[in-house]
Amino acid sequence: MMGLARGRMRRIPGIGFWKLCGSGTGEGFTPVPNTAVYAILAAWPDAATAHDRLAHARIFQRYRERSREHWTVFLSPVSVRGAWSGVTPFQSGDTSAGPIAALTRATIRPAAALRFWRRVPDISAVIGEDANVMFKIGIGEVPLLHQITFSIWPDADALDAFAHADGPHARAVRAVRAGDWFREELFARFRVLDDIGSWHGTSPLSNQKAAA
Repeated sequence: MMGLARGRMRRIPGIGFWKLCGSGTGEGFTPVPNTAVYAILAAWPDAATAHDRLAHARIFQRYRERSREHWTVFLSPVSVRGAWSGVTPFQSGDTSAGPIAALTRATIRPAAALRFWRRVPDISAVIGEDANVMFKIGIGEVPLLHQITFSIWPDADALDAFAHADGPHARAVRAVRAGDWFREELFARFRVLDDIGSWHGTSPLSNQKAAA
């Protein structure tokens, strides 16, 4: 369905930028595909349209019918820098409070792919040990070369503390810049508005909702 859904996705009224992605094994941060977990990213003109299309568009209904579990997160862009497939796909500006999601996307130069993937296990271990991260996954459009990370944090301070702390992540960022490993890259932050469904039987946002 991921390979054959492109025509149906293009015909959904009101849909903007969208991508169909696979994932890696474990938490996704590996080059080994996980054929059980897939991700769909879609941009909409407003929240009402997003909820309506996700509930009623036949392609999304079919995905739910064929899945053992599904989870949808509704986001509002806070900031965006860079390009994805040659365009800036989100319009930033949300300044509200609440949990924040970070999305990074890169097209890796083939000559740098091996050096990039050698650093991924250490980064994955560090983010996995961070008590602040509420959710994390690695996904991608094309195995090995078109990679995306998506994570959710309780606030911007927690995200910044991870991003800027000295360690495998910061060292990898410096290596990327020094070696010009990426042909294209995008960094975006979003305010987390709501979610539907579950991930491993629960909402990754459940603790935050209970606190609120």
